[in-house]
Amino acid sequence: MKTLVIGTGGREHALALSLSRDETVTEVHVAPGNPGIGAFATLHDVDPMDSDAVAALVADLAVDLVVVGPEAPLVNGIADVIAERTGVAVFGPGRAAAQLEGSKAFSKEVMAAAGVPTAGSRTCTTTAEYEAALDEFGAPHVVKDDALAAGKGVVVTLDRAEALAHAEACGRVVIEEFLDGPEVSLFAICDGAAAYPLQPAQDFKRIFDGGKGPNTGGMGSYSPLPWADPGLAAQVIEEVVNPTLAEMGERGAPYVGCLYVGLALTKTGPRVIEFNCRFGDPDIQPVLALLDSGLGGLLHAAATGTLEKVEPPRFRDGASVTVVLASAGYPESSTKGDLITGVGAANGVNDVDVIHAGTALGPDGLVTAGGRVLAVRAVGYDVADARARAYSAADLISFDRMQRRSDIAAEPLGVMEGASLLD
Repeated sequence: MKTLVIGTGGREHALALSLSRDETVTEVHVAPGNPGIGAFATLHDVDPMDSDAVAALVADLAVDLVVVGPEAPLVNGIADVIAERTGVAVFGPGRAAAQLEGSKAFSKEVMAAAGVPTAGSRTCTTTAEYEAALDEFGAPHVVKDDALAAGKGVVVTLDRAEALAHAEACGRVVIEEFLDGPEVSLFAICDGAAAYPLQPAQDFKRIFDGGKGPNTGGMGSYSPLPWADPGLAAQVIEEVVNPTLAEMGERGAPYVGCLYVGLALTKTGPRVIEFNCRFGDPDIQPVLALLDSGLGGLLHAAATGTLEKVEPPRFRDGASVTVVLASAGYPESSTKGDLITGVGAANGVNDVDVIHAGTALGPDGLVTAGGRVLAVRAVGYDVADARARAYSAADLISFDRMQRRSDIAAEPLGVMEGASLLD
């Protein structure tokens, strides 16, 4: 099978690496990719937001499967264009289905129609509506930009003025009740009608230790979750994913691809915080590290509506932890062009992969390209062992004013992002 992965970051690096290790996959192409991916796959300098150019590349390469990594091209309709112009199987939802992430308001509407357990919410566009919703739900206040915001459009705060200011800055927002409980990421592989869950993971969103500071795209993750109910994945498929697939089918927008279910495990059971229309990053990274069955066949079956004809994904024993190394100033801003050292040494550590997210090649070698720069992913006997390996390897990497959290997977329940608001 010849595959093409669309995207530039850590998620795409992890996906391409898993595909390259699948014995059924003969070629891995990535557009545009990054320097780390270029070490094992063929890169193509094509803009993921240029659907016409991507479709032309798909036809040129005569690939069997296209895997679209980031959300923006999916919301832009890239899957529809590729399918219509080439007939090649695409793992990723079409434009209409991708609105589950493209619009928080649409997502809430679908959840309500499907009977999915989630937070009470209001969609607001005026100051009067913002104020009424903030008063209705009370503190902690949760305000979400209705549009795509790269994982950083959410404010959770006890400060009503801060919440109101965020709403005013965004315009159209969803204001909802705060869900109290550990957060979990569950990825469902969907073919429009059926779904298989991957192993749950936990993501650490805030920039500083202890779940403090602003939200980021994710500063680390781990899997499995020894403290979670073993039946959690099956429960989420039954109570969340299957009703959502049925509702999307009724709307004429069948959902094909990865449905990311962000959950809060509340005292009343799992409730959905958000849907995303793609794999989360970095939370998919440890999950893929533990995947013991082939990724290519699984994604191709989903893309062709034949998921139930292949075996459910299998996972190896042990655990995996990912630690993100971010540039100075992230997430408000970020520096670029800082020389990176030690990546080769870290990659040489047993059971460690250094995943590139924001890197480039400069005149003197590998340099930062802003944002989250690298992720160090390790596999171990258990979470503690994987964590120790990840941090030991991360210690070998250096660049100017690097940021990283020291508490990824440190506690059995992880860090409840947002819980520090209640201290």
